[in-house]
Amino acid sequence: MPLRVFNTQTRKKEEFHPLREGKAGVYVCGITAYDVCHVGHARSAVVFDVITRYLSWRGYEVTYVKNFTDVDDKIIERARREKVGIDIIAERYIREHDEDMDALGVARPTVAPRATEHIDGMIRLVEALIAKGLAYAGNGDVFFAVEKFPEYGKLSGRGLEDMLAGARVDVNEKKRNPLDFALWKASREGEPWWESPWGRGRPGWHLECSVMSQRYLGETFDIHGGGEDLVFPHHENEIAQSEGATGRPLARYWVHNGFVRVNSEKMSKSLGNFFTIRDILGQFHPEVLRLFMLQSHYRSPVDFSDAALSEARQGMARFYAALKMLGNLSGPERGASAAGITEDSELAGQIGALRECFLEAMDDDFNTARAIGHLFETVRLINAALAGKRRAVSGPVLSRAAETIREMGAVLGLFREEADAYLRQDREREAAKRGLSVERIEGLIAERRAAREAKAWRRADEIRDELASQGVVLSDTRSTTTWTIE
Repeated sequence: MPLRVFNTQTRKKEEFHPLREGKAGVYVCGITAYDVCHVGHARSAVVFDVITRYLSWRGYEVTYVKNFTDVDDKIIERARREKVGIDIIAERYIREHDEDMDALGVARPTVAPRATEHIDGMIRLVEALIAKGLAYAGNGDVFFAVEKFPEYGKLSGRGLEDMLAGARVDVNEKKRNPLDFALWKASREGEPWWESPWGRGRPGWHLECSVMSQRYLGETFDIHGGGEDLVFPHHENEIAQSEGATGRPLARYWVHNGFVRVNSEKMSKSLGNFFTIRDILGQFHPEVLRLFMLQSHYRSPVDFSDAALSEARQGMARFYAALKMLGNLSGPERGASAAGITEDSELAGQIGALRECFLEAMDDDFNTARAIGHLFETVRLINAALAGKRRAVSGPVLSRAAETIREMGAVLGLFREEADAYLRQDREREAAKRGLSVERIEGLIAERRAAREAKAWRRADEIRDELASQGVVLSDTRSTTTWTIE
């Protein structure tokens, strides 16, 4: 099945045919480095991490570029408040960003350029647009003339008249049209500046991404991504200035992820309804947050809540419990009974079919929601098989099942830990959140085991009930008792 990608510009799924066979160039708009990252940033980061992982898994040589905006009004304002340079602010929050992404298991991009490293290229692009009559200068500012670019609005599907009617545009007497946007801004007192043909100033935000994407990927590249809030005006403006200068398409496929919502509103700093990544990782394992994000299709909104995260946590526990069980039961020395050989073959075939279903889901516009459904079905199938014929399933089939779960998980950036370590951390984290003592829980479990050995069934049941009342669920085998918190 060919990989199909939903293209925002054409509003339909299209087969993925990269510009160069076997290679894929991806550019994603990164953060403006003025504050710590919130869960909305995490969603975009995880989405494009999975997309680039899957492209690599499919055999493409991926060049992934994700920028940092390190000069911007918000950075300047924060630097002014703290009485430090913008470089201090940007460096601090780029470092914080990288630490958050590492914690989430988001792989570093191939290139992570910073806007201030590419000022010369930005000046050259502005000069080219002026020479083509697509931009004009005045009093140190330079603006792009949207009316001079006939295709303006093709990404967002808006016409100029509709945009003007619905826009809330600041009055600026320097503009010929209220929709014209800044390519270069004259410096004001106390602001950082660079020398340019139009005087001292700094680049406009939209200009930065055009220059950095083309610097590392060429005038046309394969995938341009970002959150859906960037479709207009940011990506629309990128298209205008890039294609206006080169006469060539900027990107072949435009890919946008949906918002994270809180009470039906987009999560954002401006609305004050955001949760930082660090807030969440203080309560949940990073893979729980990844699973929560990926259980919805990337283009759909995600409704953020403690209940949804708790449900994702239980899902991760199921996966890791299955991996632990498979690790304990598999091995080359484990054979199947004669009666189990046919059943083994059938189970192996079913697991292989679910793997193919997983890949078909990913080929269908990176449908992680459906792919995770097949992953859960794989675990359910294995659990059912083992419950019915624990001694009949052979070691090689169990090993193959574990490899399949790990392989599918790796595409999603999941199952990076050893099962025992994950489950222990999960128990300890949940116990701490509920004010429970791990030592007391395990002491009660030991007491219950002794009571059962002494056939003191009433005391054993009392201990189980006491732990259950605190959300501690026990699971007994012949030799051990394990526990989880639900």
